[in-house]
Amino acid sequence: MASILVVEDEEGVREFLVECLQDDEHDVESAVDGQDGLDKLRRRAFDVVLTDLRMPRVDGMELLRTVRAEQPELEVVMLTAHGGVESAVEATKLGVLEYLEKPVDSPAALRLVVRRAAERRTLRTRAEANRGDPPPSLSHGAPAMKPVVHALDKVARTDATVLLLGESGTGKEVAARRLHAASARVEGPFCAINCAALSESLLESELFGHEKGAFTGAASRRRGRLELAAGGTFFLDEVGELAPSMQAKLLRVLQERTYERVGGIQSLAADVRWVAATNRDLHAMVADGSFREDLYHRLSVFPIQLPALRQRPEDIVPLAEGLLRRAARGLGRPPMVLHASTHAALRGAPWRGNVRELANTLERAAILADGDTVDAELLELAMGGVSSAKPAASGPRTLAEIEAEAIRVALARHGGNRRLAAEELAIGERTLYDKIKRLGLR
Repeated sequence: MASILVVEDEEGVREFLVECLQDDEHDVESAVDGQDGLDKLRRRAFDVVLTDLRMPRVDGMELLRTVRAEQPELEVVMLTAHGGVESAVEATKLGVLEYLEKPVDSPAALRLVVRRAAERRTLRTRAEANRGDPPPSLSHGAPAMKPVVHALDKVARTDATVLLLGESGTGKEVAARRLHAASARVEGPFCAINCAALSESLLESELFGHEKGAFTGAASRRRGRLELAAGGTFFLDEVGELAPSMQAKLLRVLQERTYERVGGIQSLAADVRWVAATNRDLHAMVADGSFREDLYHRLSVFPIQLPALRQRPEDIVPLAEGLLRRAARGLGRPPMVLHASTHAALRGAPWRGNVRELANTLERAAILADGDTVDAELLELAMGGVSSAKPAASGPRTLAEIEAEAIRVALARHGGNRRLAAEELAIGERTLYDKIKRLGLR
């Protein structure tokens, strides 16, 4: 959810815009003209401004120039009914990347454009928050992780493409963020996309962007994530799930370092450092023909295998302590600690879901705890599930059970809102919907 300011002097249009964006669960405020908009911008922070061009007192161009001087990080979407080429050129120079033609008769197009602007603001905010931060913690001294950390730190100084391999939940995105934080591109954005979470056509549009009219519903030009990530690091998660046609398109970008928006002819530079990750056996996929061999070699310039959590028992307790603190903070609780009686159980569990399963377990423990300490009994209950008042019967849980529990917790925390739950779980909303059906969740 983003905070949006709608600046529009026509009452009917203004109410329509506000209603459409509120339906997309944004926090929306409106202003009756440019001066009112500037007053509101100076009173509170917004992520995106949606403004008309022609308005009394202060018009859209003057508002834009003032915004760029006072709040250069703010994203602006311009409504253009009267503006000609000159206004469009000036607005582009001032950083307007999204336009909507009036009358706006497509709520879907409106929501899409504003969503993209909000996403750019989020990417920029994350990049700024990461500047100067130490690299993310991957390990607390486990011998199995020392060669991994060494390899990451060595390759981070280059622009070489890195392929991160390992079971689900081993920390591949954390490793990718560590690469970015230690690289010369740290001032640029870190952009991630999950190849398994989007359909083939949607993935292509998300990755490359599209031109107006490229397909049904493409009401305006849209910049892709690859364009938004220029100067930074681009993380392709679950790259083993790419469809054959997308494999071919990605190979071309990696080879030529250029691409075109969907429906466009202008070549754009792919100025990113590539990091890919998968839990699939790409060697086997190459052998059976489901993954291109040439793409595999382009991605695996510098492959790094991340060990499973059970292979690094020395890291489990320190990781658990940090995850418990994070869970307590997310739940609005005071800091929580692990009792020493929990250590043996933590080190002895199989953790088939690796760090992700460990994080879910500690979050359940934080929810169940009455005080600020998680002891062995409470940990056992959290590890066995929370569907009954006593620990589950002995025997390890399946991955499906772990996944179902993670989805239940995320949905509960966000009041059943699937979009917010999907964002927390780092999967697409459609993927979450499919998982809910497959797992029989309600």
